[in-house]
Amino acid sequence: MKSLASPPCLRLTPTTRPHLHSRQSSSTVIKSNSLSFSSSASGFASPLAVEKELRLETSAVRHVTGSLIRGEGLRFAIVVARFNEVVTKLLLEGAIETFKKYSVREEDIQVIWVPGSFEIGVVAQNLGKSGKFNAVLCVGAVIRGDTTHYDAVANSAASGVLSAGINSGVPCIFGVLTCEDMDQALNRSGGKAGNKGAETALTALEMASLFEHHLK
Repeated sequence: MKSLASPPCLRLTPTTRPHLHSRQSSSTVIKSNSLSFSSSASGFASPLAVEKELRLETSAVRHVTGSLIRGEGLRFAIVVARFNEVVTKLLLEGAIETFKKYSVREEDIQVIWVPGSFEIGVVAQNLGKSGKFNAVLCVGAVIRGDTTHYDAVANSAASGVLSAGINSGVPCIFGVLTCEDMDQALNRSGGKAGNKGAETALTALEMASLFEHHLK
């Protein structure tokens, strides 16, 4: 009668190692027939791999944007140039109407008139620094004439509004029309091209909400 065979035993063989005087780099792969407890054999990832995986899982991108749902509680200033008033009045009406549609109260809207678009920037900066408003709309109309005065005013108005927002830390929204003629201006202040004053108000609402709820 045959005796029961003994269970096979695990045979360990010595690891082949390079000589101490070998000039192999530390990244050289060492062949071994011995029992290995590396990540590939045991199923456990190395600490570096685990850390990298956790970092990828927890570093989800966060998207932040302003809301256009409701503007209740937000306060706005509107700086309006009196020059080309037939256009700027229509832009102002479009902005105020849009604010009302988004539940901005009339008492939270203040309108400040200035002589022309050139003067908008300094007033907008003063209003932004006052701390009373969540955003400042800058409304005007510059129409090209026979001289280079148009270029000077248009460029100064744009840079003035930009500087006002940067220096005050409050969104100052550029709503100054720069048109070739009166027809273009009227088309953009309630005509077939829409009302840019209303568009400016929407931009102000979104930026005010972004600053109020996410960037304080």
